[in-house]
Amino acid sequence: MEKIREILKVKGNQIYSVSPDTTVYDALKLMAEKNIGAVVVLEGKKLFGIMSERDYARKVVLKSKFSKEVLVKEIMSNEIFCIDIDESITNTQAIMIQKRIRHLPVIDKNELVGIVSIGDIVKASIDNKTFLIDQLITYIRGIPAPQKEQIFEII
Repeated sequence: MEKIREILKVKGNQIYSVSPDTTVYDALKLMAEKNIGAVVVLEGKKLFGIMSERDYARKVVLKSKFSKEVLVKEIMSNEIFCIDIDESITNTQAIMIQKRIRHLPVIDKNELVGIVSIGDIVKASIDNKTFLIDQLITYIRGIPAPQKEQIFEII
């Protein structure tokens, strides 16, 4: 895997979203049900923002507000960074680290097609390194590459 497109093929491109006028409580319920750390905020089909667990913790809990009273548009991140579907995993990881963000909406021809998390990027990076190790072992030994479970025994 080298491109974001390949990550979405494996994980799927399901997008969970809420409207700006959704209560934070309802957004959190959706996030808990789907076991995700962020939701995109859509106004119609337009990407309006993103709300994460971090937004909730810093802008609701720490300010002693009530999630059933606060609307998503009041706490969401307005500055949205997106990644092109054909961007490399390495560049995506660099952007996420530099911008200190954990979730990136994925765009293809100006259309929202998915979302990737830092966990998705780390997993893909590890998978790429594991594949490279397999190939190097095969080349050096001149034998078939070991199964993933055996790699760490060899190293």
